[in-house]
Amino acid sequence: MSSQPSRRTAVLATALALLCVPLAACGSSTKGGASSSKPLVGVDYPRADTDFWNSYIKYVPQFAGQQGVTLKTTNSQNDISKLASNVQTLISQQVKGVVIAPQDTAAVKPTLQTLAAKKIPVVSIDTRPDSGKVFMIVRADNKAYGEKACRFLGTKLKGKGRVVDLEGDLTSINGRDRTDAFNACMKQNYPGITVVGEPTNWDQDTASRKLKTDLQGAPVNGVYMQASFALSGTLQALKQRGMLVPPSNPKHVYIVSNDGIPQELKDIKAGQIDATVSQPADQYAKYGLFYIKAAIDGKTFKPGKTDHGSTIIRTPQGNLEDQLPAPLVTLDGGSYGGITSVKPDDTSLWGNHLGG
Repeated sequence: MSSQPSRRTAVLATALALLCVPLAACGSSTKGGASSSKPLVGVDYPRADTDFWNSYIKYVPQFAGQQGVTLKTTNSQNDISKLASNVQTLISQQVKGVVIAPQDTAAVKPTLQTLAAKKIPVVSIDTRPDSGKVFMIVRADNKAYGEKACRFLGTKLKGKGRVVDLEGDLTSINGRDRTDAFNACMKQNYPGITVVGEPTNWDQDTASRKLKTDLQGAPVNGVYMQASFALSGTLQALKQRGMLVPPSNPKHVYIVSNDGIPQELKDIKAGQIDATVSQPADQYAKYGLFYIKAAIDGKTFKPGKTDHGSTIIRTPQGNLEDQLPAPLVTLDGGSYGGITSVKPDDTSLWGNHLGG
């Protein structure tokens, strides 16, 4: 008698299993070797010739598991044509979404159109495309970078002197935002300071050469490096002229940078430079992958405050942009022109955890 329930149970289990086969097949979104729970995502690294981008490259795979995605990565080496080619490769590998960081924000439009035609969502890291559709832009407020640098230098120089602005690439919205905001702030708040703008195309040799020429002219009291690519060349140029001296020395040249790499934090503590704006390399990786997974999952977002201390805005092009916090870092953690700073050993700074 006990064997009959067992046989009926076995038959029922077999029937249910057969019914589940077509249901499972219909519901599966597995394609190209990635499961629906861990979709295949393409990430193009924009370059690997700066400490900041090498840090970002290190963070991406660390956050991929946390965000639940499988990675395919490429490196476009600051070449927009190579970025276009890399995207074609990622498409052929059947990625479900793509994360890019186009350095030429005007020329990326055709690549975005290609991805849109394939219905592959895109997240843009660090830069905002001048045109074209993306699911989300993840960057910091680059105009605030220029404003913070201006306020710091203007306060330190008491509104007088001559500063060199080692600009980024003006084909990039980041370079334009930082330059325009720095110049506008200086003109409005510190008209007694002369600004010498030097386009560098994010190239360290160009920045070093132009700064050396500027140092041969009228006295230079401050330098704004729009990214840490110019750090070593700037310090070397000042050292060669006997101007790399502590802030207590009247010959000290005040230096403010952008990025927040570990070396900048060390140099602030050593009195080599005076400030930086910490661009969140770790958060770029984390939220770039977060938003591309959300796009694949069909989620949507709208402008407003987020739960991670940032604000989503709608850009003039109609895209959404999550503007992550980027604090000013100074030795004393003081306030400069109304801008509150943090000290270089602040535990919230990613540059203090890169080796961890």
